[in-house]
Amino acid sequence: MPAVLSVRVSTEDFDPGAELAALEALPSGAVASFTGLVRNDGGLEALHLDHYPGMTQRQIEEIVAQAAARWPLLGVTVIHRHGTMKVGDRIVFVGTVSSHRVAALEACAFLIDWLKVSAPFWKQELRRDGSRGWVEAQGADDARAEKWR
Repeated sequence: MPAVLSVRVSTEDFDPGAELAALEALPSGAVASFTGLVRNDGGLEALHLDHYPGMTQRQIEEIVAQAAARWPLLGVTVIHRHGTMKVGDRIVFVGTVSSHRVAALEACAFLIDWLKVSAPFWKQELRRDGSRGWVEAQGADDARAEKWR
């Protein structure tokens, strides 16, 4: 049975419970997931994500295909939002399904690490004082992603 792979890049919010239920409906033994939220870093009001639509979709689809080739996955869902999101809003969802927990967990971690450092999104912080600033890459995130190479 080929893996069920789904990638959505959208301004729309998503329901992690519904996404998990769809993944759990696949014949499997393990489902792993990650939901990322806009965190409340002192003074942050919102986060704005911009991207190149066609390129972003294609690159995420390519990394999902790599994950499906690397681990015995039965399903993957990746949802990444763009636009302006307030503190507490959902930004990203990654769900992976496999017959075994290790594959599901590792593939989920691989995908979220890749999304964090390599997905073509530009993030700008919007602060309560009216200031704005681009989010810079973090060395710790790069180091985590490097372990998958």
